[in-house]
Amino acid sequence: MREDAAPFFIAPHRFDAPDDECRPMLDRDDELVPEPGEQVLRRVRAAVAGCLLSPTGTRRQWVLPAPATVTVTDRRLAYVCAGAELSVVPGRDGGGGTRHRRGLWPSRLVSGQIRWQWPSRLELPVPGRSDPEVLVVCDSLRTIQQPALALAGPSPTVVELARLVRRAVARFRITRPELVDLSPPERDELVRRAGPVPLAGQSRIALPGSLPVEFLSRDDYYRTPAPPTWDAVGG
Repeated sequence: MREDAAPFFIAPHRFDAPDDECRPMLDRDDELVPEPGEQVLRRVRAAVAGCLLSPTGTRRQWVLPAPATVTVTDRRLAYVCAGAELSVVPGRDGGGGTRHRRGLWPSRLVSGQIRWQWPSRLELPVPGRSDPEVLVVCDSLRTIQQPALALAGPSPTVVELARLVRRAVARFRITRPELVDLSPPERDELVRRAGPVPLAGQSRIALPGSLPVEFLSRDDYYRTPAPPTWDAVGG
């Protein structure tokens, strides 16, 4: 894989250009290059990890050991982590999470993105946690496991990210009927999500009109638990 290929282990089911490769385009300063007409809403620094959600709990598949630059636009969320390796998370299933990033040399750049067609909900931080995070959760094909991107940091940063993602996803889907087929109740709900409603008291925010994603490999659906055999991998 290329050095700046995404460690995220899902691929889009629809509406993805053949040459996209699930990664954002970056400039020479390692910042996101907006697409024509794309509007950058905010850039923040946050810890980033990839997770799998299932009825039995949440399992981290990979984690970036250094804070990443997270860019929220009116079309997607992109993250870039420079000068850090991609770490394998210890655990019974830790070894399988890096299936698509083989090789042991240091990665100079790690990047990835979630387009606003994909998220099905946001899991908000639990009040009072010392390490708050928001999960951007996607629905997946042929499995009950749901891939998610975890964004962590100071509470004000995490709350701001959750609010930005909620409003950006809602506005994207409302204004693109050619991409998203919404029922009247779903559209009404997204109109509310696009407004300045506070997040207080909410633990989960549904995002109607999402498109499912699929894993890159058939083996990812039927992975056999195995202990990790290395500490870190690069791209």
